[in-house]
Amino acid sequence: MSRIRLGLKGFGEIPRHIYRMCMEDDQIEIVAISDLGRPEILSYLVEAETKGKVKPKLEGNFLVSDNGRARFVGGGESGKVPWDIFDVDVVIDGTWAFRSKRDMEKHIEAGAKRVMLTTVPTDLIDRVVIKGVNDHTIKANDKLVSAGSATTNAAALMLKILSENFGVDYAMFATVHSYTSDQPLRDKAGRDFRRSRSAAENIIPVDTIAPKWIEYIMPEFKGKVEGMAMNVPVPNGSLLDMTTVLKKGIKIDDINKVMTKAAKELPDVIRVEDDPIVSTDVVDSIHSLIYDKRATMLSPKRMIKTLIWYHSAFAMAARIKDLIIAYDKADKKGGVK
Repeated sequence: MSRIRLGLKGFGEIPRHIYRMCMEDDQIEIVAISDLGRPEILSYLVEAETKGKVKPKLEGNFLVSDNGRARFVGGGESGKVPWDIFDVDVVIDGTWAFRSKRDMEKHIEAGAKRVMLTTVPTDLIDRVVIKGVNDHTIKANDKLVSAGSATTNAAALMLKILSENFGVDYAMFATVHSYTSDQPLRDKAGRDFRRSRSAAENIIPVDTIAPKWIEYIMPEFKGKVEGMAMNVPVPNGSLLDMTTVLKKGIKIDDINKVMTKAAKELPDVIRVEDDPIVSTDVVDSIHSLIYDKRATMLSPKRMIKTLIWYHSAFAMAARIKDLIIAYDKADKKGGVK
């Protein structure tokens, strides 16, 4: 069986999760890793983050594991790595620095057959795919794709379920998000006022572009969704607090039933949790949407509040791996008709 040959542009948190997940799947082989970091430190991080459960070996410029031999190559701008030398099928750009359509096209010009982002793009590309929402639309001729963001996945899935079962007038959400690598640990001048404050000491309100991409993926929600984010001083584990006005009155048991049904239909993507969980309880979960059954609140009429948990980086790594395999199947079938 021929394996999907993967190149990683950037070896940050999400790409390292992808690397470890691919070690457990013989369908994908990682053949090249492009990063500005020192190879000995990058290989050390893989082992340190798993507390020694994963122990790749650094042999010269190669990271060697049960998955195969991945060549470390220099970092830099898009298009600098000659992916054709490695016969790469898919490049995963996890830098977060090169998210435009033009940046992605440079990987294609350098020999990659397809490029995927670990977050949403800055402009329109061939397809932004949310598993369980629009993954049935993928086509073999999609070359520039994204699996969305963790918040986009959670919110889009929840809105789809609510809309199909009860109808949705409009919704507003706040994602309570673990701090990110672009935030300073101490106050330091950054790209805006709030992002200049210490991630380790503050709850920091920030913008999110998730509503924009939800409206793009699901045009029926255009003008109906607003959202914001609050980055908080925890390293992992995030929460989506969504308030939705439905088209009809329901009971809490009604939504519990439809969420249970959705979890059975997409068991690797949606989970229903009845325990009184907190953020650390969802670390290393592959689920894009963990519905907190105990937390649901219902107004006397049609307004409902739901809490949705997710481990942002781990869930996104899982969705990207799903997307790699889905496109490989589409290629072999000639695309989805």
